[in-house]
Amino acid sequence: MGWLWAIIVGFVLGVIAKAVIPGKQHSPLWLTTICGMLGAIVGNAVARAVGVGETRGIDWSRHIFQLVAAIIIVAAVDALYMATLGKRKQQRAGV
Repeated sequence: MGWLWAIIVGFVLGVIAKAVIPGKQHSPLWLTTICGMLGAIVGNAVARAVGVGETRGIDWSRHIFQLVAAIIIVAAVDALYMATLGKRKQQRAGV
């Protein structure tokens, strides 16, 4: 059940991150979900390092760290994805 929640949270974080980033992102949904999962992991680590890993009630600060990490990761991975995709398109056009 833990993996299912990780996928759901990763999907939600990835989609929110894509909505926040200006412009169009071209990465596929599965890659966005993986980036969201990584954002959740990194955000949890940063929250623990800062000392707000677990608080009473809803962990808003931890969720904000997760979202910021997901935004950064989605933006970086989308840039890498487009660089790779752009090179492939240039190679196909040149052949």
